[in-house]
Amino acid sequence: MAVDLPAEARRIAGSVSEVFGRRVSGEPMTAADGKTGARLERVTVDGRAYVLKYLHRSEDWGMRATGDLAHRAVAVWRDGWLDLLPPTIDHTVVAAAWDERPDGRGAVLVMRDVGEHLVPEGDAEIPCEQHDAFIDHMAALHATFWGRRHATTGLLPLTRRLTFFGPKLAEAERARGGTDPVPTQLVPEGWARLEQRAPRAAEVVFALFDEPTPLVTALAATPQTLVHGDWKAGNLGSHPDGRTILLDWAVPGIAPGCSDLAWYVCLNRARLPETKEATVERYRAALERHGIDTGPWWHRQSTLSLLGAFLQFGWEKALGDDEELAWWQARALEGARELR
Repeated sequence: MAVDLPAEARRIAGSVSEVFGRRVSGEPMTAADGKTGARLERVTVDGRAYVLKYLHRSEDWGMRATGDLAHRAVAVWRDGWLDLLPPTIDHTVVAAAWDERPDGRGAVLVMRDVGEHLVPEGDAEIPCEQHDAFIDHMAALHATFWGRRHATTGLLPLTRRLTFFGPKLAEAERARGGTDPVPTQLVPEGWARLEQRAPRAAEVVFALFDEPTPLVTALAATPQTLVHGDWKAGNLGSHPDGRTILLDWAVPGIAPGCSDLAWYVCLNRARLPETKEATVERYRAALERHGIDTGPWWHRQSTLSLLGAFLQFGWEKALGDDEELAWWQARALEGARELR
């Protein structure tokens, strides 16, 4: 492990007003790619534009689903993880503050506004050159933290990473009166359809939800690194100088690097300028360029990480077309064979 975290953590400001030295008034933002309910505002201070992201468990079902009690997006900034990212990645975070409310303590992440450089919303293909940069910079991030196995308190554990989209998500959200359609409607509908459309894959998935230890243990035995956890187009962009913008550090943790790759090919399916198989090989080649020998572990980690992605998003694939579901069903069954 070539990098060490700073000895002292950054201070979190007592309020947004303290960050800017005066009260600021934000303009609400809407993000089509934002799915978890987190509130965003845009503010301009001394001619510079910033985006404020409010982190409250009462508003954000993603925080509740992943057991985020420590405001992970703030923790990775506070504890110095983001300072150690390779220079090809811009996280945009400049400060963080507490946000006291009657329903509990939340936090606010203060980021530079880079909206003009983000991947446009929609389903248009990501340009090949930009896609190649995303994969190369993903590999650079993983190479930077290669071999790291122990996380600071608050980062997302591997077991929770693999299982938070399970059938119990809907039960928990409904029990608290949640109405967001993703956890309360789409997720349970998708899992029900998976049993009908891909019963063999469903059998694998539900068995792992009941007992994820075999998959977690097998993945944990392969090389680990710091992962971002949500490499989707809605969190990505490119500066004119070629640096990758990587937003929304809500689910970082120590995990196999291939878990970021699997998430990328899973959620960006419509936007990939090449096949999923070619993207997987592109990432492997990028890791090798960044000094990582992939020979001893590649097949096992990549195969099991694709199974892990299906554990996370099999419900979503079951709501989609036959070709995509068939591809992921094959990956799930291949992963199950690897576990035997």
